[in-house]
Amino acid sequence: MTQPGMAGKIAGYFINSKLTPLFIIASVLLGIAAVIALPREEEPQIIVPMIDIFVKMPGASAKEVEERATRPMEKLLWEIPGVEYVYSTSSPGMSMAVVRFYVGQDEEKSIVRLQSKLMANMDRIPPSVSPPLIKPRYIDDVPILALTFWGKDADHYVLRRVAAEVDDLIKREENVSITTLIGGYRRQLTVDLDPIRLSAFGLDIGRVSAMVCAANQESDAGAYPSPAGQIRVHVNGFLKTSADVEGIVVGAYNEKPVYLRDVAIISDGPGEPDQYAFFGMGPAASEKGLRAADESTKGVYPAVTLTVAKRKGANAISVAQKVLNRVEDAKGSVIPGDIQMTVTRHYGETAKEKSDELLLHMLIAIVSVTILIWFTLGHRESGVVALAIPVTLALTLAVFYLYGYTLNRITLFALIFSIGILVDDAIVVVENMVRHFRLPENASRPRLDVAIEAVDEVGNPTILATLTVIAAILPMAFVGGLMGPYMRPIPVGASAAMFFSLMVAFIVTPWASLRLIRHHDGPVHAETEDWSTRLYRKVMTPLIETAFWRWIFLAAVAAMLLIACAMVGVSMVKVKMLPLITRANFRSL
Repeated sequence: MTQPGMAGKIAGYFINSKLTPLFIIASVLLGIAAVIALPREEEPQIIVPMIDIFVKMPGASAKEVEERATRPMEKLLWEIPGVEYVYSTSSPGMSMAVVRFYVGQDEEKSIVRLQSKLMANMDRIPPSVSPPLIKPRYIDDVPILALTFWGKDADHYVLRRVAAEVDDLIKREENVSITTLIGGYRRQLTVDLDPIRLSAFGLDIGRVSAMVCAANQESDAGAYPSPAGQIRVHVNGFLKTSADVEGIVVGAYNEKPVYLRDVAIISDGPGEPDQYAFFGMGPAASEKGLRAADESTKGVYPAVTLTVAKRKGANAISVAQKVLNRVEDAKGSVIPGDIQMTVTRHYGETAKEKSDELLLHMLIAIVSVTILIWFTLGHRESGVVALAIPVTLALTLAVFYLYGYTLNRITLFALIFSIGILVDDAIVVVENMVRHFRLPENASRPRLDVAIEAVDEVGNPTILATLTVIAAILPMAFVGGLMGPYMRPIPVGASAAMFFSLMVAFIVTPWASLRLIRHHDGPVHAETEDWSTRLYRKVMTPLIETAFWRWIFLAAVAAMLLIACAMVGVSMVKVKMLPLITRANFRSL
C-alpha cells in the first residue's frame, strides 16, 4: 500500500478516533445555539449612512437661502471623503440637505467627519444663518412595532395621554430605541394675557414671558445665615398643573405681588392638533388579525399609534414580544378598560414567520436529498449523507453568527442553495467506499485499510472540485453598490458550506461509513448492479468509446450555451438581481 495523501491521512486519523463523535455533537449544538442567538429579520440590513442637515435663515426668500446657505454648504459636504450623493431643498427661511455616503461606510466615522467639516467652517456661516442641526438616520429607526390605541367613547386627548403613559412604560426595555406618538391632542397649558390688565399693573408681555420661563426650572436661589448654620434655598420643580402656573409672581404693584392669574386666563387641556389618527374595523379586519371586541364596536374611531424601534443588533422578535408583554400587564392599570389596543404592525412576527418558513423549507430540502440518495445508493448510504448535511449546515450557521449576520431570507436562502452542492463531497466519498468494499480483492482485507484507501483515492479530485465551486461563487461577495451587501451572505454562506462539507467528507463521512455500510463478501456483477448504475453505463459507454458521439455531445452543449446567452440578448429573459413583487400599498394624506 502506497503512502496515503492528505485526504487519506485525515481520514485515517479520525476514522476510529473518539474525537469524531464529539466533533459531530459539538457542531450540531453549535448550530442550534447559533439559530437561537441569531437575530431574525425579513431582510438583511444594509449600512448606508444618511445624515440630514437643517439650517434656518429667518425672513429670507427661497432664492436667498439657496445662494447664501445651501450652495456654500453643498460645497463643504462634497469635500467629505465617502460622500456619494448630496440632496438639498431650499424653502423660505430654511434649507435642508441630505448627505448619503457610500454603502458600507462606517456610520460613526461618517458622522464624525461631517461634524468636523461643518464645525471647522463655522466662521463661513453668514450672520443671519443659524448653526446647522445634524440628524443622522439609521436603518434601525424604522419601527418594528406599531400599537394603535382606540376606544368607542375615548377622544383624541385621552388616547394621547394614555399612549404617553404606555410610552414611558415601554422605554424601560433595554433594547427599545426610538418611540413615536402619532395622532391625538397634546396636553397644553395655555396662557392668554390680557393687555388691559398688563397695562394696569405696569407690566409688558416680554417681562411676563421671561418670568414664566424662569419659574419653570429648578435652581439654587441662594443662601442665608441662621443660628443653625448656613441654609441654602432651592427653588423647586417644574410647572405641572394650571394652579402652579396661576401662582407665578410676575411683578409687584402697590407693594403687593402680582400673580399670573391676575393678568391672564390659564387653561389646561388639549392643544391645537397637527395630525390626526383614526382606527377603522372593516370587513377584512379579521383576515389581518384585527378583531373588534364585539360587533357593535365596528366603525371608525379616534386613535393614537405608538411606534417602537429597536436598538442596533437587537433581536426584533424578542424586543417586540417583551414590549407586548409589558403592554399586556399594563391593561387595567395604565390602560383603562374602555380603551382597546391593536397591533397594527408587528415586524418581529412577520420576521419569525418568514424565517420559520425558510427553516422548514431547508428541512424539506435535507429530507428530499436524503430520500433521493436512498433510492440511488441505498438506505445505509443515505444515512451517512443525512449525518453529514446537518453537521455542515450547523457549522455554516455558526459562521453567520460570528460574522454578524442575521437570520433572514437571504442567509437562509444561502443555506438552502448550498444543500444541493455541499452533499457532493459526501456522496463521492461514500460511493467510492461502497465500490471498494464490493471489490473482490478487498474481501479479505481489513475494512479500515480499505476505507482509508477509498477516501485517499478521491481526495485530490474532491478538494479540486470543492475549490472550483468556491472560486466560482466567492467573487460575488465583492459586488459593490446596494446589491453587494444585500446578496453577500449567499457567496459567504455557500463558500463556508463548501469548505465545511470538505472537512466533513474527510472526517465524519469515513467514520460513519465504516460503521453503517456493510462489507460485501462476493464480487458484484453487472446483472446485480442497481438500475441507476446500469443506466449510467448505458449512457456513458458510447460517449467514452466513440469519438463521433463525443463530438455530438460537445456540440449540443455548446449550442445550448449559445442559445441561453442569446435569450438574454434578444430580451427573452430579463436580467435582474431580484424579481418584481406586486404588492398593493396605499397612503392617505
